[in-house]
Amino acid sequence: MSDTTDYRFLPLRSVPLGEGCEDRYDRWLASLEEELSDPGTDRYGFCRRVLEEIYFPGGLETAHPILRDQLDPRNVTLEPEYYVDTDLKRYDRVKPLIWLWEMFDKSLLGENVHLGVKFRRMLARRIFARCGKNFKAFHFVKLSFGYGIEVGDDVVVHRHVLLDDRGGIRIGSRVSISDYANVYSHSHHICEPRDVRTPRTVIGDGVRIAYHATVLAGTNLAPNSMVGAGALVTRDTEPDTVHVGIPAKPVTRKPKRKRRPPTPDPLGEG
Repeated sequence: MSDTTDYRFLPLRSVPLGEGCEDRYDRWLASLEEELSDPGTDRYGFCRRVLEEIYFPGGLETAHPILRDQLDPRNVTLEPEYYVDTDLKRYDRVKPLIWLWEMFDKSLLGENVHLGVKFRRMLARRIFARCGKNFKAFHFVKLSFGYGIEVGDDVVVHRHVLLDDRGGIRIGSRVSISDYANVYSHSHHICEPRDVRTPRTVIGDGVRIAYHATVLAGTNLAPNSMVGAGALVTRDTEPDTVHVGIPAKPVTRKPKRKRRPPTPDPLGEG
C-alpha cells in the first residue's frame, strides 16, 4: 500500500449555529442530564416523556393508539430480551435509553450533528459499562446489549455502525470506527445456530476501522493497527500494521508521519 498521496492537514473547524440556538440546546440537555442523574428517575417514564415532546409537541389526542404505545419502551420488545443469556436486571436499566437513542435518531433532531453527538454522549455514559471523555457517535449507530461496551477517551463511531456487544466489546482510546462497519462479539455453530459463543472483542488504543469493515467475535485489534475498507477481520491484528482483504491480512507497516500540532475538537468537551 503506497503512502505517496499528497495529503493536506485538515483539522475540524467550528460551525456556528443560529442566534440563541446553542444556548437552547445546552439548557435542554442540561435539564435531561439533571433528571437522569437522579437515582429515583423512572427511565421508562423519562423516555416516554422526551419522545412525546419530540414527536407530539402539540399533544397526543389525535395520535393512533398503536403509535402512542411506541413512545413507552415497556410496550416494545428488543432483540436481546429474547436471549436467555441476557442479564435482564442490567438490560432493564439501559433498554429505555437505547430506545430513546434509536427514536431520537429517527426524528427530525437526529441528523443534527451538534445536538446529536451531545445527546448520544449523555446516554452512552448511562448505557455503556464505561464511557471516556469526548465520545462521539453519529446517527444510526446500532447497539445490541449496550451494557457490554467499554469505551476509552476520544473515541469516534461514525454513521450506521453496528456494535454487537453480546459477549462484550472493549474499545481503547483514540479509536475511530468508520461508516457501516460491524463489530461482533458472538457467533453461532455452523450446524446448530442455538449453540452460541460469546467471546469478548477488544479494539486497542489508536485503532482505525475503515468503511464497511467487519470485525468478528473474539478478535483482538492490536494498538495502532488499521483495518482497511471492506476487510473481514477473523484473527488478531498486528500493532502498527495495516490489514486488508477477506480475510484481512497484514500488508504494510503504518509509516511514521509528521507530528501535527494539537487542534481543538468543536464537538469535544473542552
